[in-house]
Amino acid sequence: MNTDDTSQDLTSRADIIRLVDAFYDRIRRDEKLGPIFNDIAHVNWETHLPKMYDFWDTVLFRAGTFRGNPLAAHAKLVSTADMSKASFDHWLELFTATVHDLFQGTNAAVIIRSAEDMANVIYSKINQVPDPRFDPANLTPEQRERYARYKQTETLS
Repeated sequence: MNTDDTSQDLTSRADIIRLVDAFYDRIRRDEKLGPIFNDIAHVNWETHLPKMYDFWDTVLFRAGTFRGNPLAAHAKLVSTADMSKASFDHWLELFTATVHDLFQGTNAAVIIRSAEDMANVIYSKINQVPDPRFDPANLTPEQRERYARYKQTETLS
């Protein structure tokens, strides 16, 4: 974690760009994830990075600039790349470390939490498994009732 007292929170698109560039520099050099991005997905970094700027700008600052389908992009890789929980956890470790190296504050915590949510949702959807965070035993009675209503409407659709 960054212990530099001059570290600031994410406050602008420029901060998002700084974070995304630093993060994907790590990804490209990473022994496990680099080959997935570079050799299997053949990511075009000139087009991918601006999409990620828009994505995180929309997530954190509600910019509304992101256009894309992250689920579809990741689902295409299931048959050719390691899209296991361990891979998503490793992605999240690198993301979290990058945020901590560059920023601290409320928005830094929010973007990490958003990344955690996104990683878990994408992992579970593309692998067609329950979200690993969801344990029905931990639901309150109110949450159980809401979930039962949701499941009932989902089966009627």
